[in-house]
This record gives sequence, structure tokens and C-alpha cells, in this order.
Amino acid sequence: MKQQLIFWFFIGSLSFNRPIQAQIAPVDTSVTVNRSAFNPVSVENNRPVFRPTTFIVPATLLTAGLLVQGPISRQVRSEVLRQFPHFRSSVDDYLQLTPTVVVLGLGAAGVKGKHGFGDQLALAVLANGLAQGLTFTLKYTVAYPRPDGNGHDSFPSGHTASAFTGATLLAKEYGGRSPWYAIAGYATATTVGGFRIIKNRHWLADVLFGAGIGIASTEAVYLAYPWLKHLVIRRKQTAIMPIYQGNWGGFCLTSVF
Repeated sequence: MKQQLIFWFFIGSLSFNRPIQAQIAPVDTSVTVNRSAFNPVSVENNRPVFRPTTFIVPATLLTAGLLVQGPISRQVRSEVLRQFPHFRSSVDDYLQLTPTVVVLGLGAAGVKGKHGFGDQLALAVLANGLAQGLTFTLKYTVAYPRPDGNGHDSFPSGHTASAFTGATLLAKEYGGRSPWYAIAGYATATTVGGFRIIKNRHWLADVLFGAGIGIASTEAVYLAYPWLKHLVIRRKQTAIMPIYQGNWGGFCLTSVF
């Protein structure tokens, strides 16, 4: 009996102001898996091997986000509002996507990274989809009020998760060429998180936890990608479909086996 394996990846932080036409795009299965390109993650028989040290930084950020929830976050908010009253800017709305755009731009331009452009695109879709799926699941499960009182979807920060997802992609793909790629990516992501606090849209806890989700999601995707790619190559009836509903967009990967 045939079974259908379906992965849904929602990129909830993207807001579309005009109709989008969803098209089915077959997965490129012409590239062979380069297992050596996934250090520090090792793969045995196309199965990911978990290395705890890879997740020390995101685990620290996630834990910090939980620890500073409440009085500490409120104290930080009070100090920020005193220093930056009525601060307004839309820079963070664009910066959140900048690291991911840089990765794909470099890949499309032929700048050699850890993977080819096709794999970079797949990794970016999977990492952002996982990060935003986790983020928006928590947002509407926890329903924590925003510091400005405008909504109950504060925890965690989707902008910050998106920015740190892209920064980790940039570090993993091009950090080996120059550490400045990683530095620039994480500096941009940190700026996004700072802006979310200064604009009074998020608590410190939201930003720290969002950063942890972004990094952890990207690391998890790099861990699982060789196995997923092997699955896609082996299963010919596979497709990636962009989807949208209202102002939300994302991707759905289906594989029949």
C-alpha cells in the first residue's frame, strides 16, 4: 500500500499584501549527497547522528528566555521605555530576512558555500519553516500579552527567530570562507531582537527564546538534511508546493512511497 509523507512548513512571519499564485515545483534530485559538508554533524547510513554540543548555544538562549520571563523582562522594558520613548522604525521588518537573502544571493551568484545553491534553497526553506512553525505554535498556545498591549501573541518573537535562522544559515554556509559572514549575520539578527524590544513589541524573554528557536531549528535541519535528501532522491514522486492563506505563506513538501 502506498503511503504519503507530508511535511508542512509555514513561514508565518511573512506578510503578503497582494494575491500569490501557488505553483508546484518538483524537487531537484540530480545532486548527490555530500556527507562531508555537514560537519560538525556526522551521518551514518543516511541517518543523522545527534551531537549535543551543537545545541549548547540555542539551549542556553531558550533557558535564558524562560528565566527572564516576568520581573526581569518588565524591568528591562521600563528602562528601555525611559531611554527610547515613542521609538518607531520598520527597519527590523526588513532586517529579519536579510541574512537569509544574503545566503541565497551569494549562492545564486555562484559564490561557493558549504552547499550548492539548490541545497541552500532547500535548507533555507526547511529551517525557516521549522522555526516559524514552532514560533507560531507557541504564540497561539501560550497567548502571552505584548508589552504594548496590542495582542496576545508576544512569546516568542517571530522576527527574532527569522533573523537568527538566517544568521545561522549564513554562518554555516559561508563562515568557513570568512568569520565576517557569521559576525555580520549574528550582528544583524541581534539588531532585529534589540529593535523588537525598543519598539515595545516584545519582552526580553520573547527575543531570547526566539533567537534560541532560530538557531536550534537551523542546526536541526542541517542534522536531518542528508536523511531528508536521501529520502527525496529515493522517492521519485516528491514535490514542494508553495501555499498561502490570507496573509500567511509557507511551503508543503509531499512524498509518496
